[in-house]
Amino acid sequence: MRPLSALSLAGRSWTAVLSRDFHSTRVATQNAMAHSYYEEEQKSMQKTARKIIDNDINPYVEEWEASGMYPAKEVFKKLGDAGLLGVNKPVEYGGMGLDFKFSVALNEELGHIACGGIPMSIAVQTDMATPALARFGSDQLKRDYLQPSVLGDVVACLGVSEPGSGSDVAALQTTAKRIGDDLVINGQKMWITNAFQADWMCLLANTQEGPAHLNKSLICVPMNTPGVHLTKKIDKMGMKSSDTAVIFLDDVRVPAKNIIGEPGMGFTYQMLQFQEERLACVALALTPMETSINQTIAYLKERKAFGQPLINNQYIHFRLAELLTDVEMLRAGLYRATENHVAGEDVTQLASMCKLKVGRLVREVTDSCLQFWGGMGFTNDVLISRMYRDMRLISIGGGADEVMLGIICKTMGILPKPNKPAKK
Repeated sequence: MRPLSALSLAGRSWTAVLSRDFHSTRVATQNAMAHSYYEEEQKSMQKTARKIIDNDINPYVEEWEASGMYPAKEVFKKLGDAGLLGVNKPVEYGGMGLDFKFSVALNEELGHIACGGIPMSIAVQTDMATPALARFGSDQLKRDYLQPSVLGDVVACLGVSEPGSGSDVAALQTTAKRIGDDLVINGQKMWITNAFQADWMCLLANTQEGPAHLNKSLICVPMNTPGVHLTKKIDKMGMKSSDTAVIFLDDVRVPAKNIIGEPGMGFTYQMLQFQEERLACVALALTPMETSINQTIAYLKERKAFGQPLINNQYIHFRLAELLTDVEMLRAGLYRATENHVAGEDVTQLASMCKLKVGRLVREVTDSCLQFWGGMGFTNDVLISRMYRDMRLISIGGGADEVMLGIICKTMGILPKPNKPAKK
């Protein structure tokens, strides 16, 4: 194979093509909906986030992707100092006290980060590990865990998934038994984002006897507690700059007062927490899909085949039009769900629909765009290949597509009830 520098495209080097800023090519109407939806305060916050992304994150993404980890504490401190880790968290604990619409606006802007791992890691801090704590935790727990998380002084992780229970949260096996004033925790957690850099974990464990939906609690667990063992950094196909671990919990002892809210309500709290996580997931994916389409358009205008730019091929420009249409329809669904959530409505069905759609659509967008890049799309020299790898997780994490379908069917009243065992 010839070296990259020797290849050419319409008389110009591939290196020149790869170094070009394809972000500069925009479809004029693409951000019209977002522009009209967000108010000036949200746009101002997005500008603040964009400055940090452009100056303190994107210049180092390639290095962090290669090393398999980024400096979360350093990045979180910059975001915390700017007030971006607690936009919808209480003011008395360092937050900005704004509504969830600001969080969605922030997540949409975080999509400008040139990889999927770092936005996901940030969202763990803002939309996965802390919402239940902010809503139901005691004042002391909020002082000890929420406030430093909002300020960017600590890194949080969420301990829900296990080797035998990912999307099936009710089946988790980790236990936290009450002994005096303490909880003694034993079990295993898997696929834990931020684990190697985390200072504390929002852990879901079985704390009492009873039905699977009523016997769990969310617990704040310091990661330096004796018995917390991080034994393996998981080698993932994507999200390279985000560290992910298997965690073993061996007689981990924490105060019982570290339970968030009421004991036994952890499953319910986690389900509520999932709604914001899933909407955040949708918001985080919108900009990468836009970027994938935009960069593909820019490339296809320059890439010639059979005497004309590839973009002139009707199938190609029709397909790109279809993809952008679907992205904008998903955006409309996200904004509707956001408005309903801010108004205090139950968005379980709509959030699940959006999560299902984004998981499927992001696969369509990245796969179709990569195909149009041809052989270049199969290299690690272009962003589309990274997006193809990173975005694949969305159909799995935060509730797999199949789980979303089950939730939607349940809200529609068409999910079959499990057969009860026959009485003898």
